[in-house]
Amino acid sequence: MSTRVNWKFALPLVVFAAIVAFLFVGLFRDPREVPSPLIGKPAPAFALANLHQPERKVAAADFKGQVWLLNVWASWCVSCRVEHPLWVELAKAKVVPIVGLNYKDKSAEGLAWLAQHGDPYTLSVVDADGRVGIDWGVYGVPETFVIDKDGVIRHKHIGPITTEALQRTILPLVRKLQQA
Repeated sequence: MSTRVNWKFALPLVVFAAIVAFLFVGLFRDPREVPSPLIGKPAPAFALANLHQPERKVAAADFKGQVWLLNVWASWCVSCRVEHPLWVELAKAKVVPIVGLNYKDKSAEGLAWLAQHGDPYTLSVVDADGRVGIDWGVYGVPETFVIDKDGVIRHKHIGPITTEALQRTILPLVRKLQQA
């Protein structure tokens, strides 16, 4: 008696099992740990208007030679409000320049938000249509990037910064890159 597999029925079952396995594994992954294809690559170029001085353009190349952070934020972003006090404290310590990318926001609303909550940014640039955010691989706001002296992205943090992420990952990396 031979047992032949009827692939007509078995193939859909195998495909279904594979899909369920991938979904099951995905349940236990942290969405903030999505690997970015930009890590280790030059930061995408931009030339955007300064939020406080719209007539002045700011480019990523302006920061070459120094380690800096790019924090993607918006006045409409609830999670940005959660992380904002950490940025204000870090700015007071003057450890590293923090550049804000005001993402898909109206300039007047961004300015009002900073006036109300404090402005931790060395400067903020306006990405009203979100095109620069797309170039940087932004999934949503907030997101934060660590860029080295050569303009290479060394780290990406998705979601609001926590004290733990700042103390355990971002600041040690910044210090290491500043000494390099």
